[in-house]
Amino acid sequence: MLGRLTAVVVLSAGAALLSPLPAPAAEAGVTGVALQKVGGFGANPGALSMYVYRPSGLPAAPALVVALHGCTQSAQVYADNSGLATFADRHHFLLVFAETTSANNASQCFNFFEPGDNRRGQGEAASIRQMVGHAAATYGVDPARVYVTGLSAGGAMTSVMLAAYPELFRAGAVIAGIPYGCANTVAAAYTCMSPGTDRTPAAWAQAVRDAYPGYAGPWPRVAVWHGERDTKVVPRNAVELRDQWTAVHGLDQTPDRTSTIGPDQTRREEYLAADGTVSVEVDLVPGIGHGTPVDPGAGAQQCGATGTANFIASICSGYWITGFFGLDGSAPQPGGLPAPAALAASDVTDTGLTLDWQGVSGAASYAVYRDGVRVATPAAPPFAVTGLSPGSRHTFAVAARDAAGVEGARSAGLEVTTTGAAPTCWTANTYQHVQAGRATTAGGYAYAKGSNQNLGLYTTFTTHTLRESPPGFYVIADGACP
Repeated sequence: MLGRLTAVVVLSAGAALLSPLPAPAAEAGVTGVALQKVGGFGANPGALSMYVYRPSGLPAAPALVVALHGCTQSAQVYADNSGLATFADRHHFLLVFAETTSANNASQCFNFFEPGDNRRGQGEAASIRQMVGHAAATYGVDPARVYVTGLSAGGAMTSVMLAAYPELFRAGAVIAGIPYGCANTVAAAYTCMSPGTDRTPAAWAQAVRDAYPGYAGPWPRVAVWHGERDTKVVPRNAVELRDQWTAVHGLDQTPDRTSTIGPDQTRREEYLAADGTVSVEVDLVPGIGHGTPVDPGAGAQQCGATGTANFIASICSGYWITGFFGLDGSAPQPGGLPAPAALAASDVTDTGLTLDWQGVSGAASYAVYRDGVRVATPAAPPFAVTGLSPGSRHTFAVAARDAAGVEGARSAGLEVTTTGAAPTCWTANTYQHVQAGRATTAGGYAYAKGSNQNLGLYTTFTTHTLRESPPGFYVIADGACP
């Protein structure tokens, strides 16, 4: 995954990080996915190449999945081995494969760690954004059904795209990647990969919000796939990605559902929004290291090939990712109702407020979102919001729903701060928090009273900010306390 022009520095899709990589196995695997190279898709500041797979039977307004390969790989290798084309054929969506080269990175890794490539409007991130725009203009892609996935450096770049362009992607799937904002240098990228970087959910979420300041949601849904024996990008990154995106969605880090899937009993954890939909899921694949999980064969839940390194026989991740994206028909697609206009707040108090907006013709009800999470479905405006904390700031949005409950476009976000004093905050080390009665200890670790969040080791060297609201209930608020 690393190294633009330094000694061969790579975040590999399966090779050692500080030594030259062997050439990929003749770009082998299974050939045959008919990719079309596309030129002139934009200014292309990241100097990437764009390839399209257009299956037969593509509808007038297809969904789009952007796929990002791992280090030492190419668009063709990822298309031939990942199994994504199988589901594009089956469910009739468009595939765009972005490709980097050794001119960008000595090991053909996306430069997820370069500030010039991992920011909105810059470098490789901007080039991928231009590919989506070109696909929309050329193939009539439905802008409400655009998704992104990738492996390793491509997985880390998937994190970049979800954070830098949250309005563009409805969902993403990060395979053996790292959280957004973990690395802006080569050295930091090594640390993120192994042993991993531990931050609070609030701090990780703030990194995402800082990628597009002022954006109020909705936030993309995120699936995290990781091999439990990955030594290149350690599984701790799956936990940190979970922390990042659950916090972005306003959720805690306790799974609402757990299950096993596939022939190898992959462990799945699901984190649900207020309406019961899955905002974040984590899929930990047993027995495999660093790579894209595939399951060669002709069965309904099989896909991919293992003829090239870092495509590992276990479970067809493409099958489950396609389902998570809702492209297999298992999830409802957005309706055509317009966004409600003139969203406004009144009667703001310490703990509540009233939202009002212009009604939409054809709407049977409305969905009210607070901080990106749906909290209610009133039949009509106005709507009373209750249960807020004094001095707290929230962003609200509203979408119209048809008689079948299908939502249309959401309104622009409205930021409102309740009256009253903001919650009290303390910044101290874990020893001081315990001594002050804001935390307890168990097994050498400190835990915030009320929320029971793990603050880390009970020591003078670990520091956190705690917020108290309501009295006696403490939560981690690093970088997020008023």
